[in-house]
Amino acid sequence: MTLAARLAARKDGRRVAVVLPALDEEATVGPLVAGLTRLCEGDLPLVDDLVVLDSGSTDRTAERAAAAGARVLGRERAVPGVPVLPGKGEAMWRAVVALGNGPRPADMVCFVDADLVDPHPELVERLLAPLLTRPGTALVKGYHRRPLTGPGGSVGPGCSGGSDDAGGHEGGRVTELLARPLLAALRPGLRHVRQPIGGEYAATRELLDRLPFATGYGVDIGLLLDTDADTVVGGTAAIAQADLGVRRHRNRPLHELGRTSREVLATALARCGVDDSGAGLTAFLPDDVCSDDARPGHAVETGWRAETRPLRQVDRPPPGRVRDGGSAEPVVAPAARVG
Repeated sequence: MTLAARLAARKDGRRVAVVLPALDEEATVGPLVAGLTRLCEGDLPLVDDLVVLDSGSTDRTAERAAAAGARVLGRERAVPGVPVLPGKGEAMWRAVVALGNGPRPADMVCFVDADLVDPHPELVERLLAPLLTRPGTALVKGYHRRPLTGPGGSVGPGCSGGSDDAGGHEGGRVTELLARPLLAALRPGLRHVRQPIGGEYAATRELLDRLPFATGYGVDIGLLLDTDADTVVGGTAAIAQADLGVRRHRNRPLHELGRTSREVLATALARCGVDDSGAGLTAFLPDDVCSDDARPGHAVETGWRAETRPLRQVDRPPPGRVRDGGSAEPVVAPAARVG
């Protein structure tokens, strides 16, 4: 019996949804969805709903996801009448609100990033296993080796890139240089979490319904910190981890990671009760600038251009509260005191 079949037998009537937040991921979303559809098959499937939450894609993401077998849900349709904000967390929040509606709401939600390439064949099963087999578990964070290959990255000397040996572990730069040191400084009880800002995790909807969602890239660390602070679900004891092997996806250049880091930092500081200036991050990028006397045979001076991206640090209120008729209006993220 496969792991999926064994876990499906433990569902006890509970419904499972897998959600892929996606924005312009036409190159990867089709094969990824196609590999997950097997979990929806049979008389007793492990996954009851496979959803691609399209976050306003301008390419063929929605078309390819639907052709591969996913239920594609546009962000506007997920929560009608609520103006859309940009960001990954916004898409996730809309998915959770929508999945709690109707006569057969999801009881567990598994999030998978839509840019994965060749994910572990039991990725979803491994994320769901603690929720289905360990009473008291509310959040399962995936962890993985992350080779630094592909666009925006390269493999260092002696590294094997996509192989499973120790060399392929130079990715996850924001995790290792910002997120984990930050947790060690401000929330040391979470320093054992290997991938605090990883996009692959599963949670009970009961937990997700209680937590605010940062609208941007801070959503992952925000949910982790809020779960840790939530005494109702059990805090740190309710958090489990799952080994997902090697994670391959599109690596991004440092100036883009800087913007991501700024959102992660702002969310983490807010959850830990530390004041943040609210200022956006200014990136300094090299630029070729010709001086006034630049002529053939003369060197071109290398200059710099500055790009500042404003920090749009807001939270959506807990999905359960919105579903019960409360306001969906975003608020500036306060320090979380859940309990």
